[in-house]
Amino acid sequence: QVQLVESGGGLVQAGESLRLSCAASGSIFIINVMGWYRQAPGKQRELVANIVSGGSTNYVDSVRGRFTISRDNAKNTVYLQMNSLKPEDTAVYYCKSTLVTLYPRTTAVYWGQGTQVTVSS
Repeated sequence: QVQLVESGGGLVQAGESLRLSCAASGSIFIINVMGWYRQAPGKQRELVANIVSGGSTNYVDSVRGRFTISRDNAKNTVYLQMNSLKPEDTAVYYCKSTLVTLYPRTTAVYWGQGTQVTVSS
C-alpha cells in the first residue's frame, strides 16, 4: 500500500508565492518519477512539472521560470515552489508518482488527494 500526502495549498494574492509538498509512504522500492498536475474548473487535468530519479525536470510552458520542482529522495518527497502566482494558476493541484512497489515488485502509478491553490487578482 502506498500513499501520497500533499500539503501547502491555500489562498494568495497575485504575485505571491506558495510551496507545495507531497510525501510518498508505504511499500516503496524505488520512485521513478514524481510530478504535479493541476485541474481548473471546467478544464482537463494538465501536467505542471515532473522530475525523474536522476533529477531531470519538465515544465509546462505557462509556469516555466516561475515554478521550480525538486525532490528529496531520502524522504520520498517532491516539492513545487510557485512564485509570481497568477489568477490563472488557480486549480486543484495533484501529486503523481510512478514507482516500483516492494511486494509485488511491480511498477504502479499513484495520485494524491489534491490540494486547492487559489490566486486572487
